[in-house]
Amino acid sequence: MENLSSLLGKYGEEGDKLLFRILNSGDFLSAAGDDDLLKRETGRLSSLICEKGLRYDLTVPFARYVVQHRDEIVFPFKRYQIQPVWRADRPQKGRYREFFQCDVDVIGSDSLLNEFELIKIIDEVFSRLDINTVIKINNRKILSGLAEMSGESDRITDITIAIDKIDKIGFDAVIEELKGKGVSASAIGKLRPVLNLTGNTNAKLKKLEDILASSETGMKGISELRTLVGYIDKFSLNSAFELDLTLARGLNYYTGAIIEVKSKDVNIGSICGGGRYDDLTGIFGMQGVSGVGVSFGADRIYDVLMHLNRFETLKAHGQSVMVVNFGDKELDYNLKILDVIHKLGISAEIYPEPAKIKKQMAYADSKKITYVLIAGEDEITYNQVTIKNMQTGEQVKTGLMELASFFK
Repeated sequence: MENLSSLLGKYGEEGDKLLFRILNSGDFLSAAGDDDLLKRETGRLSSLICEKGLRYDLTVPFARYVVQHRDEIVFPFKRYQIQPVWRADRPQKGRYREFFQCDVDVIGSDSLLNEFELIKIIDEVFSRLDINTVIKINNRKILSGLAEMSGESDRITDITIAIDKIDKIGFDAVIEELKGKGVSASAIGKLRPVLNLTGNTNAKLKKLEDILASSETGMKGISELRTLVGYIDKFSLNSAFELDLTLARGLNYYTGAIIEVKSKDVNIGSICGGGRYDDLTGIFGMQGVSGVGVSFGADRIYDVLMHLNRFETLKAHGQSVMVVNFGDKELDYNLKILDVIHKLGISAEIYPEPAKIKKQMAYADSKKITYVLIAGEDEITYNQVTIKNMQTGEQVKTGLMELASFFK
């Protein structure tokens, strides 16, 4: 359970309607007068007789947890959480009133390396489950820029909620919904060609740069996408990957990258999704803390596995390796090291910012990481890696290609 004050307004108007509300204990009608009961204004009445609700997702409660435990947490803070959530929806194929979400989040860092790491996690999970997927990305700043460009900045919520339904109800129905929300014909005329953009990712971004040239917010979104795509292009994914400008994700708290994953073989809606939220902790009194996360829908993934008959035993690995981040000059080499470690089946991470070595080492120590991998100019020159055992303090150098032998 969560306080309704924490949940309301975070998921959009339609999300608020899907919140299960819990009657106050004891005489729950004591705060409601006869007039309130006779008027039957359900929104107001609900606020009088219900203070709590069942959690709609794991992200908003996570933001509340981070604020409550801020003095105990080492930032950037990474966590996974697997728990049930509830939505007062109409049950149907792939849609449940109670279901499990498996969340992965990083909070306390603005680095787009976190988005890249989440996409790598998504790719590995579905590769190991043998599910063919397509990973779709977009950026909320681009959607805000489009609303700005169309002269409807104050209707960004209406626009994103409508756009998010394109896959479900079709393009024409979305246009009708926008008209019904009061979005002008002129604005719809400007949005229509953008939502129908074709071509590869670079071609779409180039066209967007021309369209959103006057929007500072929109151009920042394009820049963020280019950086993220640049990371992804350096490493091959097993999943298909595409920029989808109709991807909006209806949750109000997203501010940057948005991600959605669909099965290519089973028509069941998204099986994983998420994005960047810049100030979700601000609603609980801790301003300026950015986070990003994705949520795997366990029940839908189970449905896909049942349909495809692809269950298999998975092995979990404890986190044991961190790669030191020296900055942009060494980043490509450091990411190669990370890729080698991941391919060995070892859980590993790269520190998201080029902070002082002392800070990075303190982070690794606080997380009980066994090995820290260091590659500066000297190591890169000789295609080597320095490995520090955090338990013994011992340091050894080895070639990049000898890492497999070392960890065996």
